[in-house]
Formats: sequence, structure tokens, C-alpha cells
Amino acid sequence: MIFGLDGFTLFHIALSLVGIAAGFVVVGGFLSNARLNGATHLFLVTTAATSLTGFLFPFVDLLPSHITGLISLAVLAVAIYAYYFTDLVGRWRSIFVVSATTALYLNVFVLIVQTFIKNSALLALAPTQSELPFAVTQGITLVAFLLLGWAAVRRFRVA
Repeated sequence: MIFGLDGFTLFHIALSLVGIAAGFVVVGGFLSNARLNGATHLFLVTTAATSLTGFLFPFVDLLPSHITGLISLAVLAVAIYAYYFTDLVGRWRSIFVVSATTALYLNVFVLIVQTFIKNSALLALAPTQSELPFAVTQGITLVAFLLLGWAAVRRFRVA
């Protein structure tokens, strides 16, 4: 890699953070019934790039992060199809909202995993990520995204 593993890691992290920020803007648009095309393009591109670049890190075995990346790419494929090829007509509007919100959730899920791994205080609380603090954090995040997704589907009506 041209910048080495450290530079590539920073690039991957930057893509992820931009994707998460843009994703929250997009979901905010859903909640306010606004189609935010620029933020949506940025979200879809950076979130897909985040998942794709995750496969470029050196690895020997298939890891949970790879499975999450594959799921994310599948969900993003649905979102991209719905957004660019159906004009969000009919059920495709809800399908897009659900798939985009799911892709954002998966990116945030990985952010939480990485934060628990990289932050020494959090790592001490959940060294194997099977401990209660980690489970509670991920559980609260999942419930929050389920509620966000439900509200987004109900409110987003703009095609």
C-alpha cells in the first residue's frame, strides 16, 4: 500500500466517520421528510468504500468484521438500487429508508466494537466483548436504531 498500513488505517477510519456523519444527516432528512441528495450520495459512497476497504487489510481467517462488511455491502446494494434505479416510488421508499438506516447501524456497530478494542478503559470493562457493558452499549444502540428506523419509515414521504 502506498501509505503503509498506518496511513491506510487512517484513510479507512476517515471514510467510516464521514459515512457515519453523512448517514445521520440522511436519517435526519428522513425524519424531517427531506430528500437530501448530496448527503445521501456521500453516505452511500463512503459507507460502501468503508466496507470495501475493510477487506484490504491483511488477514488469514474470515473474521466477524468481514461478515459484517459483507452484510453491509448487501444492504447497501439494496439501498443503492432503491435510490438510483427506482426513484423511491412505492415500496422502494420504505425499502431505501430501512436499508440505509441498517447500513448506518452496521457502521456504528463496528465503531462501538473498535472503540471498545482501542480504548484502554473500555477494554478493561469488556476485554472479550461478551461482558455486560459492551452488551448494554450495543443493545441500547440497536434499540435506538430500531426506533429511528421506524420513525424514519413513517415520516419520509418525499420521493
